[in-house]
Amino acid sequence: MNRTETGKNAIRISILFISCSVVLACSTKTESMNHSSSTKFEQYFVQGEQLYLKNCSNCHQTNGTGLGLLYPPLNQSDYLQNNFEEVICILKNGKKGEILVNGKSFNMEMPGFPSLTDLEIAEIATFVYNSWSNERGIIEVSDVSKILSICDSLTVVH
Repeated sequence: MNRTETGKNAIRISILFISCSVVLACSTKTESMNHSSSTKFEQYFVQGEQLYLKNCSNCHQTNGTGLGLLYPPLNQSDYLQNNFEEVICILKNGKKGEILVNGKSFNMEMPGFPSLTDLEIAEIATFVYNSWSNERGIIEVSDVSKILSICDSLTVVH
């Protein structure tokens, strides 16, 4: 990503943050409670996008299309849709071995990101699972924590 794109993203994030702050400041207490889940979603999504760009986009590309037969797509990925818990585990622990995505074989090792917190994984998952025509909604950190606690029992190969 070049400096111009980075600058534009920073401006978009700032505008989003300011807009959310104005809406929350101007609403009544009841309205604020109704907006809290959408505000939380927006926060997770924006933070997840930044984390994705930093940690994932080099291989999976900024638009989620992957890189040839080296790195699988996340955009319109049957693997992503059918293996939610495993995807969460892969983010933290990585994966070795072949996977099939949209009928194509990928066998490039994916390194894990053990330094990511459960919250950061929830944010990345919220971004990925709500981008590129995906609409899963917020991925709660409590759900990520539960999944990460059972990763060894899933079929993930470390």
